[in-house]
Amino acid sequence: MTAPPRRILCIGECMAELAPLDAPGDYRLGFAGDSFNTAWYLRQLRPGLEVDYLSAIGGDAISDRMARFMADAGIGTAHVARVPGRSVGMYMISLSAGERSFSYWRDTSAARLLAEDPAALDRAMSGADLVYFSGITLAILSEAARDRLLHALRAARGQGATIAFDPNLRPRLWRGSAEMCAAIMQGATVSDVVLPSFEDEAAYFGDADPRATADRYAAAGARSVVVKNGPDPVHVLHDGRHQEVVVAPVPRVVDTTSAGDSFNAGVLVDWGSPLPMAKRIERAAAVTAQVIGGKGALVPLDKTPLSNDWTMP
Repeated sequence: MTAPPRRILCIGECMAELAPLDAPGDYRLGFAGDSFNTAWYLRQLRPGLEVDYLSAIGGDAISDRMARFMADAGIGTAHVARVPGRSVGMYMISLSAGERSFSYWRDTSAARLLAEDPAALDRAMSGADLVYFSGITLAILSEAARDRLLHALRAARGQGATIAFDPNLRPRLWRGSAEMCAAIMQGATVSDVVLPSFEDEAAYFGDADPRATADRYAAAGARSVVVKNGPDPVHVLHDGRHQEVVVAPVPRVVDTTSAGDSFNAGVLVDWGSPLPMAKRIERAAAVTAQVIGGKGALVPLDKTPLSNDWTMP
């Protein structure tokens, strides 16, 4: 892709979110999920961008409410299937000094069936300039459904779509770390852009440093790798060149939920434009700084400080 995307398709699971409020024991009901969060921030950053979501929800009242929430956010729902007898997954956030932990209820989530129909996958990806998915997307699927999704992604890539992938390693969703690592590397083989987090990659793949992470994904076929590393420099492999980009310190950390998801949106929103990678990473880090300064996964952005000389559309 040599121009900013006109249409982005994000694939995965949106869940009901219970986020803590100021009073102990009080929670706010919202909707979020790693790939959905990225879709939401893409629309925040570039309201004119066509962003569609590929998933599945149930036929109950909370599924209806989720569908309305997506539509109200300007995210296309034409490829969100309805599965009678199922509902949506739910998670609750617990916070301690800005760091979060999660409790999940998702075993009967309709999103586990998002890749049952190969023709529906092909229709959703047709005409997309960029398709984004994650390791969690892969984790919630059966092995057969995972294969169907990867086949469709490979076909879309062959037809000119840019495929972007966040490994988002979540071992509790897999039968074991070996299964997880094998599936993640399968995902990398169909991807042009990979957006890993070094702490997780070091823990499960044994990478010695961020450069090793970038090289491993490049060897799998990725053309660009952006290795997130908390407050430390972001390591980028792009156009065959390694570079490290120092990111500004975050003044206030309230809730790190969606830190990586929002960063990914900042990287991908105008992928293919001539914006230098260093500027792209600086902008993505500035987005994340706003997000982790608020509570919950979806934090409205102040775009004024994000414009700067980053040519935000």
